[in-house]
Amino acid sequence: MFVLLLPLTALVAVVVSVLFYRRLRQQRLLLEHLEEGVVRLCTNGRIREHNPAAKTLLGGAEADLRGRPLRDWLPELSADATQSVSLHGSDGRQRTLRICRIPAAFGSGELLLLQPLTAVAERERFQRSQYFARIGTWDWDIDTERLYWSEAIYGMFGYQVGEVTPSYELFCASVHPDDREQVRAGELRCIETGENHDEEYRVIWPDGSVRWLRETGNVIKDAHGTPLKMMGVVRDITEEKASASQLHKLAHHDPLTGLCNRLRFEQDLRDTLARAHRSGTRVALVFIDLNGFKAINDRLGHAAGDQVLVTLAKRLQQALRDSDIVARLGGDEFVVVMEGLSTQREPQDEAAAIAAKLLAALIPPIELAQGRQQVGASLGIALFPEHGASVDRLLHCADQAMYEAKRSGDNQYRLGQAPRAMERDASD
Repeated sequence: MFVLLLPLTALVAVVVSVLFYRRLRQQRLLLEHLEEGVVRLCTNGRIREHNPAAKTLLGGAEADLRGRPLRDWLPELSADATQSVSLHGSDGRQRTLRICRIPAAFGSGELLLLQPLTAVAERERFQRSQYFARIGTWDWDIDTERLYWSEAIYGMFGYQVGEVTPSYELFCASVHPDDREQVRAGELRCIETGENHDEEYRVIWPDGSVRWLRETGNVIKDAHGTPLKMMGVVRDITEEKASASQLHKLAHHDPLTGLCNRLRFEQDLRDTLARAHRSGTRVALVFIDLNGFKAINDRLGHAAGDQVLVTLAKRLQQALRDSDIVARLGGDEFVVVMEGLSTQREPQDEAAAIAAKLLAALIPPIELAQGRQQVGASLGIALFPEHGASVDRLLHCADQAMYEAKRSGDNQYRLGQAPRAMERDASD
C-alpha cells in the first residue's frame, strides 16, 4: 500500500510546486509594473529584494541593490509605521518619499512601500481642488447600478465621506421629487442617443435643506455599441442660482418697495393682455399718483418719504388679489393691473368699485416716528378692451385719466375715454 501511495504524493508535490511558482511569477510581474516601490528587508536591515520602481525612487545607480544596507539611502528612517523621508540619491536628485512599513509575516522579512510624496500630494491636491471648486467625478454601471463618487460628491448630497455607500437608488432618493422625472429622462436620452447629458436639478439633504447641482456626462459603449456605463462630473451651483435670482430680482423689481419695476410691469402687462384676448375677459389698468408726498419728503426727509412709499406698497398688495400686479414706476407713481374681470359689468361700475378699493387702502393716515401723516391719491383707470387693445394705448389712456383726476381734486378717480371719444376731444 505504501509503495502505491508514493507516486501520488510526489505528483501532488509537483502540482503544488507548479502552482506556487506560477503565483510567484504573477507577483513578480505585478511588482515590476507598480509605480510604487516595494523593498523586502533582511533581519539585519539589508535589502533582500526590490522592484524596479524602488531602485528609481531611491536613486540607486547600481543595477541591483540587493545585499546593500537600506540606511545607505535612508539614513533618517525611523521605526514609525508611516513617515516622510527626504533623500539625496546617487543619481544626484533630491526627493521626498512617503514610506509605509508592512510587518514581517511567517518568517519573511519586513516590507517597505515607497511612494513619491509629489504623487501623493498631487492626489490630495486634486481632491482638495474638487472640494473647494464644488465639483466631483462619478461613474455609473448601467447594468449593476453600481455608482462611484469622488470624495467631493459626498458633501454635495449632505454626507461625510464614507458615511454611505453610493448607489443609483440612493442618488434617485436624494433628487428632489419634482426633478426626478427630468433627470431620468435626460439619462435615458443620453444612453439611447449618445448625446451629452447635461441637467440641473435639486437634491434634498438628510437635514431637509435643498441644494442645486449641475450634472454633465456621456455614455460609454462596448465594441458592439452596447451601453456599459455613464461617466461625468457634478457641480454644486446653489450659490450661482442664488446670485442669478438676486440679479434677476434687481433687474425686475424696485429696490425700495420690492414691487415690480417699469421693465417687469410692461412685460407682465403684455402677457396679461394676451391671456385676456384669448379668454375674452376684461383687464383694468390703474395709474396712481400720490398727493402731498413731496411735502412730507421735503419736510421730514427722504427716510420718512421712503417709509411712506413702503407702507403704501404693502397696503396695495394686501388690498389686491395674488394674481393682480402692483408696480412702482418711480417717484410717487404706482400702477395696478387687475385681470380676469367680467365684460358683463358696466365700465363705470367696474371703475367705481376698483377706485373704492384702492382709495380705501391709500387714504388712511400713516404712522411715522415724526407723527401721523396723511397723503392723498389721484387714480386714472383704463379698461381692456374698451379703451384699447395695445399696451401703449392703454398706458396713454390711463395716464390721461390720472391727470384729469388730479385736476379735479384730492382722492379722485377718472375713467379713461374710448379711442373715438379721445380723438373727438382732440379735434375739438
